[in-house]
Amino acid sequence: MGQSIKKLTIEGFKSIRKLGDFELGSLNLLIGANGAGKSNFVGFFRLLRELIEKRLQLEVAKEGGADACLYLGPRVTKQLTAKLYFDKNGYEFTLVPTADNRLIFASETAVFYEGYWATESRTSLGSGHAEAKLKDRKDDPGATARRGVPHYVHEAVSSWVVYHFHDTSATAGVRRQGPINDNEFLRPNAENLAAFLYRTSQTNPTNYAKIREVVRLAAPFFDDFKLRPVPTNPEVIQLEWLQKESDYPFLASQLSDGTLRFICLATALLQPSLPPTVLFDEPELGLHPYALTLLANLFQQAARKSGAYVLQQVIVSTQSALLLNEFAPEDVVVVERAQGQSTFRRLESAKLSEWLQEYSLGELWQKNVLGGRPQSEEAPQPPVSDRDSNADSQQKESNPGDEPL
Repeated sequence: MGQSIKKLTIEGFKSIRKLGDFELGSLNLLIGANGAGKSNFVGFFRLLRELIEKRLQLEVAKEGGADACLYLGPRVTKQLTAKLYFDKNGYEFTLVPTADNRLIFASETAVFYEGYWATESRTSLGSGHAEAKLKDRKDDPGATARRGVPHYVHEAVSSWVVYHFHDTSATAGVRRQGPINDNEFLRPNAENLAAFLYRTSQTNPTNYAKIREVVRLAAPFFDDFKLRPVPTNPEVIQLEWLQKESDYPFLASQLSDGTLRFICLATALLQPSLPPTVLFDEPELGLHPYALTLLANLFQQAARKSGAYVLQQVIVSTQSALLLNEFAPEDVVVVERAQGQSTFRRLESAKLSEWLQEYSLGELWQKNVLGGRPQSEEAPQPPVSDRDSNADSQQKESNPGDEPL
């Protein structure tokens, strides 16, 4: 079983010059201006997923080569370094650019911590290789156990999923027929949504009922899915649904983009076996304000912890002040871009207590109290506590109903 992320270090990836030992909780909501680096943070996990599945070179080529992946290019950044820590394990690697615009491994290491992280055992997986060796080494026996450290590291990292449901066009996989046996897990773009819901309805009716009910809250006209193999070809399935007080089967093409995206989001968050860490990039796209409230509730239910131990972890990148309203300051990470690089800062309730007596978090973001707004890169945004008095005086001079830029 995989584990969620305790802390991570990313150095030299796109706009993220250096993010060191950054702790992640059960719920992490990233806010910031366009281009601040929120999507680059989420994109790192896409790269990571392809890396451990031995598809690094293909992913780097899709990104535009090593030059596009390194902070300000290879003339400024000589290597990309990442360190991820989870439960008693860690995974570290360093990638360096090649003359033909690829990235190869300068080092790759699996780590095991003993005695409350007092000592560590490091397993080097080599250097100079073009694709990760973690997957190849996951079945290596351990020194004192049947399975070695690479097994547990691969199990954890391979379980983290980045969901991205933006493509709901007429040709998107989620609207088209697909193999009915592609149903073991929900794919990151939900192209197998119909097959996955079909299996869930058969094997986990309780979870299926929850998905159906929350979709009915967001779309009151919706009654249920009609999940069946295509009559002319029982090996494929397509998404069909029923409207209330009607037995006429509608197709996915007759769902609005927003409704279809919400169905994908609800299915991902209410699936029977939720991955230990899930990431969503701007999930608010096309959703009604009430649907955003429902979505926030789903995020909060999915993010679980026991004391200081994170059981389920949710990471969300958003531009929505309405979605932000539903969360506590400690859930929020402000991403800003200063002097050409992304910075990450978690909010603290104590520094916002007086503001929150009169305003919601979304309103404070719009009024630039939290930061995370477009700004000159020459002047990094100061912490909230350093600009409380200045922001307060500005607010007295402004119209409380002013719209954000």
